[in-house]
Amino acid sequence: MRILDGKVTAAAIRAEIALEAAALEAQAGRRPGLAVLLVGDDKASQTYVRNKERACREVGFISEVHRLDAGISQQRLLDSIDALNARREIDGILLQLPLPAGLDSAPCLERIAPHKDVDGFHPQNMGRLMLGLPGLRPCTPAGVMELLKRHELSPAGQKAVVIGRSNIVGKPLAVMLGAKGPWADATVTICHSGTADLAGLSRSADFLFVAMGRAEFVTEEMVKPGAVVIDVGINVTEKGLCGDCNFASVSRVASALTPVPGGIGPMTIAMLLRNTLQAYKAHTQAQQN
Repeated sequence: MRILDGKVTAAAIRAEIALEAAALEAQAGRRPGLAVLLVGDDKASQTYVRNKERACREVGFISEVHRLDAGISQQRLLDSIDALNARREIDGILLQLPLPAGLDSAPCLERIAPHKDVDGFHPQNMGRLMLGLPGLRPCTPAGVMELLKRHELSPAGQKAVVIGRSNIVGKPLAVMLGAKGPWADATVTICHSGTADLAGLSRSADFLFVAMGRAEFVTEEMVKPGAVVIDVGINVTEKGLCGDCNFASVSRVASALTPVPGGIGPMTIAMLLRNTLQAYKAHTQAQQN
């Protein structure tokens, strides 16, 4: 069985981004800039933001973290987004989720300028994904697709099953898998908590993508022998971090499997950097014209 190491793959992508960003800086006269809004003191969110800061430094980006009190009003948060939208040196804006109780993330995500929406969550960017138009893609599903490509695992003509229907992972991933192209062209089924015979559908997949948020839910009985299994889940348990798949069990039948941690997590951050670079290139070109 192949372990699909996201750490190694993401490191290669970051190295490519750093080289390209350095070359572009000489032309544009500035580095790419990413601003993160961190509301409250959620420990997991703080860890994620630190990882993003570290990744930005590694590739030569400017990284700003705006730490806001958990008691901030909805309007003040929207005002903070407006201020970042207006800054020419900020190419990407990321609102770290989840937000504290009492704050609604939907209007905040819509307030981020679509061309600075490096998370790829704005309705305009989601719509462009659905229509097959260029745009900033949601980072986690984009990371899944890039991992498959880098490991030369094409789902073209294969049956893909996605367990999970979130706007962040499941839905956009299904669209990407079913799009036209050599690293897509899959026949896609989306499963969720209301799916009848979930195990049977899961077992029919040549490519199985698990993003449901239930620790070690998928076992070898739910996996077709020889299937490629991508575990997007990350769960905090008494034993530590684990995915939505039981790694020891699934590894007995899968032909390839992502570890947790060290699989899709690093790929998500790599795609965030790539989105920021994409936004930066578009902004600097527009500013020079």
